[in-house]
Amino acid sequence: MKRTLHAAGALLAAGGLLATSACGGSSGQESGGKTTVTVMTWESNATNKLIDQALAGFQDPDITVKRIDTPNGNYSDKLSALTQAKKLPDLFWCGNDTEQQYTGQGLLTDWSSKLSGSGDFGTGSFDATAMKNWKTADGRIGGVPSLMNTYGIWYDIDAFKAAGIPVPAAGWTWDQMYEAAAKLHAKGAKYGLVADAMTALDAPFSLSLYSQSAGGAPFTDDVHHPTKVTVDATYTEGVSKLVAGIKSGAVAPPGYDISNQQSLFSAGEIPMLWSGQWLAAGFLTDKPKIKYGFAPLPQADKPATLYDAVGICTPSYTKNADATFKVLKYLDSTVWTKVLPDSPVAVPAYTRAQDSYFNALDKAGQTTVASTVRTDLKASSTIGVRFTTQWASQAGDLITAYWPDILQGKKPLSDLQSMADKINEVIKSNG
Repeated sequence: MKRTLHAAGALLAAGGLLATSACGGSSGQESGGKTTVTVMTWESNATNKLIDQALAGFQDPDITVKRIDTPNGNYSDKLSALTQAKKLPDLFWCGNDTEQQYTGQGLLTDWSSKLSGSGDFGTGSFDATAMKNWKTADGRIGGVPSLMNTYGIWYDIDAFKAAGIPVPAAGWTWDQMYEAAAKLHAKGAKYGLVADAMTALDAPFSLSLYSQSAGGAPFTDDVHHPTKVTVDATYTEGVSKLVAGIKSGAVAPPGYDISNQQSLFSAGEIPMLWSGQWLAAGFLTDKPKIKYGFAPLPQADKPATLYDAVGICTPSYTKNADATFKVLKYLDSTVWTKVLPDSPVAVPAYTRAQDSYFNALDKAGQTTVASTVRTDLKASSTIGVRFTTQWASQAGDLITAYWPDILQGKKPLSDLQSMADKINEVIKSNG
């Protein structure tokens, strides 16, 4: 479920090169008057098998559901091709950025009228933050949020005991996290903390949590429709603490190879790992050699966390919107309740389906994961993980040009303001 699609605009631009390979297509009539509704996912083979089993329980004599196989590692390319060829399936997995951009371009069916009622599948049936961030500025909803990523710190219990420090828990501070990373590093870990969320492309949003938690300004006022980015004294203070952690060797620097970080954590070589709840499902299968836990992200004063929901989108040219919406409702309200007990990858945005996720975690003894996800869902201060705008890649280029060098001391902290000024120029020019 971890999948997030960056910069849907870039997919559109690149898709023309792939259009000839498109396949799939929207709903149509079969012989006998039945409607076929197509579904495209990005899940693993094991999860797709569970989804197929759950979809077999969909009962409507006038509708046939057909899932389209998609290589898990090649989803972006296929989405680009289908978009350019105007052959998107009736329902396809999508990120919040894709949904916002495609809806703004008129490429998706707007479900706002069907979700406006007071029944069991309206906007009030979903996590409030997730649904809020799936609406465009003019109130359109080009898809529905499906599963939510939550973020925290995975920790090696035995490594913390050996270092004589308490394990992370809700309410712990940024200073405590860096102090723990330093002690774990001193005890022999190559790095006490690996956190590409603080060193890579989306890092300025993660560091916004420090500022917001300490009473400062967020990095941006809105990831969907930003009017400005801000680097105030509190934000700079948070970055300075990270710079010091990297300089001391306690925190992994920009460019650290994260491709095998999950296996290194499982083997006891990374004592603290900033990542998401999705690792829990893999740990249940792979059985790490260590005793581990999952804690909320640190805070300065008040809790603050990241939000990130993936979902299910529908192209504007779906041939039978009513049939498609019936299947969409079944996917969000029923399919996850059947899939998550065997593969608890993420908490559903549809609140009535959430018990299936938490019950699966409790049954598997993943109590720290369950408590951390619940804590994240209750956080009053949140920020998105990245810009969802068409020009997001322009901002990304500027972040890449400044952020790694600042963290490694190659550029001064004052260049954070230079980066912000240039991003604000991008915002203004695209306003």
